Amino acid sequence: MASDDIAQLADALAKTHVGDGELSYKGLGLKLDDAESVEELVREIEQYQGLRALRLEGNTFGVEAARAIAKALESKDLLQRCYWSDMFTARLRSEIPTALRSLGSALMSAGARLTELDLSDNAFGPDGVKGIEQLLKSPSCHTLRELRLNNCGMGIGGGKILAEALIDCHRQSLAHGAQFKLRVFIAGRNRLENEGASALAKAFQLIGSLEEVHMPQNGINHKGVMALASAMRHNPELCVLNFNDNTFTKRGTLAMVQALRHLRHVQVINFGDCLVRSEGAIALAAVLREGLPILRELNLSFGEITEAAALVVAQAVMDKTHMENVDLNGNCLGEEGCEALRETMENMDKGDMLASLSDDEGEPDEDDDKEEEEEDDDEEDDEEVSDDSNEDNEDDEEIVKENGVSRKDNSPPKLHSPAELTSFLSCPSVEELLRLGEARTNLMQQIDVSDPHEAADVLLKIASLYCEEPETKTAVLETIDDVLKKLFGGSTIQSYCFLSTLLVMMGLLKGEGKIKKVSLVPGQLLCLEHAVQQHYFSQHHALLLNNFMSKNSDALKSCSAAREKLCSALEKRCHDQY
Repeated sequence: MASDDIAQLADALAKTHVGDGELSYKGLGLKLDDAESVEELVREIEQYQGLRALRLEGNTFGVEAARAIAKALESKDLLQRCYWSDMFTARLRSEIPTALRSLGSALMSAGARLTELDLSDNAFGPDGVKGIEQLLKSPSCHTLRELRLNNCGMGIGGGKILAEALIDCHRQSLAHGAQFKLRVFIAGRNRLENEGASALAKAFQLIGSLEEVHMPQNGINHKGVMALASAMRHNPELCVLNFNDNTFTKRGTLAMVQALRHLRHVQVINFGDCLVRSEGAIALAAVLREGLPILRELNLSFGEITEAAALVVAQAVMDKTHMENVDLNGNCLGEEGCEALRETMENMDKGDMLASLSDDEGEPDEDDDKEEEEEDDDEEDDEEVSDDSNEDNEDDEEIVKENGVSRKDNSPPKLHSPAELTSFLSCPSVEELLRLGEARTNLMQQIDVSDPHEAADVLLKIASLYCEEPETKTAVLETIDDVLKKLFGGSTIQSYCFLSTLLVMMGLLKGEGKIKKVSLVPGQLLCLEHAVQQHYFSQHHALLLNNFMSKNSDALKSCSAAREKLCSALEKRCHDQY
């Protein structure tokens, strides 16, 4: 080693921080290639009694240098915290696993019991994970509480290797009578994708002790998100969920919402840049209403959320006494929407917690929405014509016979069987609705309230029968009441998902998937006007509906008078005092 290099190292080591059981060489920018280059560093490690934390980050170590340090660590049985991020800059990827194995073997030989291991920003790929695999499986990691592997380029393969190592660690820890209780897991920017995420989800579900999970920017879409969501439910102490910059869409968001229902300690949710969209935002608003009592931060930025859905989210945080920050920047609110959101937050005396809206994307292009909707309509038309034909034939047969016996007159039959009720729901008519009589109360048994599309479809079909003829009007409204009482009698998430699907079918909200929009008639809006005045239709449901109904929409042009009545009823309901 040249004399000037030795002088540089001596000067750098003079800046070493020593204290509280910690020896730190953090950020010295040293390039240490061989054993000679780390002689002074090794001496300090060997002479440090009671070493509990070693910081090597911000330097670069060659294989021989790592081996020399490893030799010094073989006697450090009290070592608990290894901060070894950014240790291999400008090193060949093939060198890194060898260096990691040397360091890991030393920790195992020493009998160290780690609580923190940080190997972030090392770009070691799947082979690097193999370099720490044995360490992670060993008793040295049975006590691990924090594992940080941010920006390591693990990829799918590395994610799978890591997952198996964590599972094995948990299994072996139980055999040794000291359960592995990992609390913090950080693995952002690792290209884990669905397969890697799903593999890790299995480990998380087994571990069950996680408090923080950070997995941003990993190319995970709804399949991987659903697997992770299922695992999160088994970690009841979760406080921080950071999945920023993955792709949730509706299905992934709904899965996360179901998980959040079971988590009472969550303080930070970062689903920014996750394509949550409006339907997902509404579902998240439901879980805000229903749970998450100590939530402090909510990030739903850059998610293609429109103004009305953003307002639903804002209104849902009204009673969150611990809330400090709500980030809805980079969505599709438009200038008026941004102002409406600010006003809503200020009216709740929470204006200071709303993050900047400076990167708002503006209102979505309605022409693009129309083109996509027309394509969906065309794809479904043929199937619906076929289904209607079959239903008509079945109806004709019922008119001829009732319970297998020919009728002698034209008196209306009484429908009681589940098959007959199901037939009515598939193609309602005023005649059959009246014919049902008291049997209308049995209709709800034929509706799957957990399926928001089915429930919304049934509601709109029955509401389309509305007219001012007293008997029909009463029958329709009573049936609507029965349907909505059941739907709103369940969880808030169930009712919000129903309402968002209803809005999609009414053409007031752009949805995902092939949900066919209906051609609205005034009676449907008049039924809703009646419903919002009933006790089962809570104020927050009215607020949600009003956010969308109050916006001008082409879907409501043919029902302008009925729309005005509904909007008036909603406004009154929204301002009711409870």
